[in-house]
Amino acid sequence: MENIIVEKVALKDVNQLQKVSKQTFLEAFSVGNSQVNMAKYIEEAFSLEKLTAELNNEQSAFYFALLDENVIGYLKLNFGESQTELKEDKGLEVERIYVLQEFLGKKVGQVLYEKAMEIADQINAEFVWLGVWEENTRAISFYKKNGFEEFDKHIFWLGDDEQTDIMMKKELGAGS
Repeated sequence: MENIIVEKVALKDVNQLQKVSKQTFLEAFSVGNSQVNMAKYIEEAFSLEKLTAELNNEQSAFYFALLDENVIGYLKLNFGESQTELKEDKGLEVERIYVLQEFLGKKVGQVLYEKAMEIADQINAEFVWLGVWEENTRAISFYKKNGFEEFDKHIFWLGDDEQTDIMMKKELGAGS
């Protein structure tokens, strides 16, 4: 899909961000999780108030993947203190790469990943890291293919369900 455009999300786009966030999360995680836990998480994580605060945070950035001006996925990055765990100035966290189900396998995730790596290079990050649900084998394979290695695990709460995320990291050399 050569016509994918990656564009920074602005505050005026918060409603579209909320819509794609909810849809992609449901598509990715509905199987294997209860409706109650999914609804609770979505209500909290993707409220307009929370997304607005995240968009206003200078240490976070969102990017849409657009095809023919339609949002088909998005990327969320965290820098410095906004990182969910490591909080190191030399690191960049990829908190989310989500793609609408109908576009999975069409290189949209790769385009968003490449944008993350471009930003990592711009800020001279020494490493990029992320957490991925241990049961999301598709995502784990994607990140391994792109040079990430497992380095730890952490707990992720989906409603009242305690889940394990695999933490993965990619070390960057000078000029990566």
